[in-house]
Amino acid sequence: MTALAATRTGIAALRDAYLRGTLTPGEVAEQVISTPSAPGVWIERVSPESLRARAAELQDPSLPLYGVPFAVKDNIDVAGMPTTAGCPAYSYTPNRSAPVVERLLAAGAMLVGKTNLDQFATGLTGSRSPYGAVESVFGGGLIAGGSSSGSAVAVAAGVVAFSLGTDTAGSGRVPAALNGIVGVKPTRGLLSTAGVVPACRSLDCVSIFTLDVADARTVLDVARGPAAEDPWSRAAPGESLPPAAVRLGVARPDVLEFDGDHGQAERYVAGCLTAARLTSAVTQVDLAPLLEAGDLLYQGPWVAERLADLEEFIAGHADAVLPLTLGILRGGERYSAADTFRAQHRLQVLKAEAARLFTAIDVLALPTIPTTFTLAEIAEEPLRRNLVLGRYTQFANLLDMAVVTVPNGTTPEGRPASLSLIGPAFSEGTLLGLAAAFKGEALDVHDAQPPTVELAVAGHHLRGEARNAELVALGGRFARTTRTEACYRLFRLPTGVPGLVRVGAGQGAQIEVEIWRLPSSAVGALLSSVKAPLSIGYLSTVDGQTVQGFLCEAYAAGDAQDITASGGFRAHRQEEGQ
Repeated sequence: MTALAATRTGIAALRDAYLRGTLTPGEVAEQVISTPSAPGVWIERVSPESLRARAAELQDPSLPLYGVPFAVKDNIDVAGMPTTAGCPAYSYTPNRSAPVVERLLAAGAMLVGKTNLDQFATGLTGSRSPYGAVESVFGGGLIAGGSSSGSAVAVAAGVVAFSLGTDTAGSGRVPAALNGIVGVKPTRGLLSTAGVVPACRSLDCVSIFTLDVADARTVLDVARGPAAEDPWSRAAPGESLPPAAVRLGVARPDVLEFDGDHGQAERYVAGCLTAARLTSAVTQVDLAPLLEAGDLLYQGPWVAERLADLEEFIAGHADAVLPLTLGILRGGERYSAADTFRAQHRLQVLKAEAARLFTAIDVLALPTIPTTFTLAEIAEEPLRRNLVLGRYTQFANLLDMAVVTVPNGTTPEGRPASLSLIGPAFSEGTLLGLAAAFKGEALDVHDAQPPTVELAVAGHHLRGEARNAELVALGGRFARTTRTEACYRLFRLPTGVPGLVRVGAGQGAQIEVEIWRLPSSAVGALLSSVKAPLSIGYLSTVDGQTVQGFLCEAYAAGDAQDITASGGFRAHRQEEGQ
């Protein structure tokens, strides 16, 4: 198995090869280094020396993304690498990576580089960048879609196993559709947008591109979760429906617009028939409120929100911005505060209508794009054809919806078709389950999103420690590493067991913990194994969450060694040479 073949097969195949010893992260790194990329895909790649060093430092094959190569759209911060947002004059080099990138790296992923995009994430074509236009892997001059063009092509071409994009109007879905891969636009805030250059701050999402649904589920599980520095981030409530219980909504083909593309219309009907066979009921729905909401994005004051974060830069660097992008951004100047409130009031009405829609259905299936265009065709009518591409994507973030986009065959002309599965906020589990069934993957909603609880561990249940195997045996999945708030002290009890004790504010320190996700059904078995003075209680983390975790009764600290200064049990063991 070559590294490239493993990457094209996806995360699961890479993990399997690593565990069997037939492949190493170093071999994957060498193959990635030697694999040529299509023009325009990358803005900056990690140096070969840095990628080899990253591969060499990975030691824990149990990490969910151990040795998995990935790419990041260049409007997302990576420490030590310039963030350009597709505009060289805007470039800055951050000292810290975006939280979503930190979580992926902590899970063992190997960053390959930062990818090209439509400048300032404004556009759906992949052709609005001073770093060059990006062509779809289908060739023939077909656009790659934007704004996350480079991220989608890096996955579709097999250079990386997954990538991050962003999505405001459809940028995590249109490129997936045009390159025949899976795109996940999660609920707003489910993946933190801290460290992301804003396009339209109240609507922006970090999106995920993968080759299959199972990989998308894996990346989403690792990357999700609030960040303390991100006021827009949210936790995910709710449970999932299996495909057989889903009530499917579809649009009547005669009310959809495909810009004259009969092949795309036929593929939509075929895709709906496939999805219908997997679900419990099918209902035709009225798209009018959704499409009206979508029109507000570029024909309403949300254009002014795009301008809000860039107005100062544009004032001093207008000549550094592409004319088409500059015209769109300056279009925000024509809206007044009154216009904004009127649009918000209308959007609230449309949100209520959309909410009523999802009392009758669970998932809405729509074409991702009405048609495809070549780079030459986009150049002829850049604004109108951009709006065509976003016809069935622009409303989702305004209406607080989640979307999973999956390939849906090809047209008679050989162009890619795609189906978007759309649900209300936090319906990712249901959408991923149905998407997997649609693609024929051996994954149902219960495998993809079982009811889980998050558990913080600080001692012997950490990865690589004596009792970690108990979590794995109970179906636990490592989620991320974080730290407690500074109101805890860590002790090593006479038995050698570490204990985390809550103390008063200002009397403790931030202690490193790992967050694991356990099936709810396994919690009882875990509780039965916990012996005094340890217990399961609630603890607070620096990222603003309150999670269940292992705590220690305060009385036990009297005869224990205070190891708080180490900052964590693993660091203490290293200091002690254990």
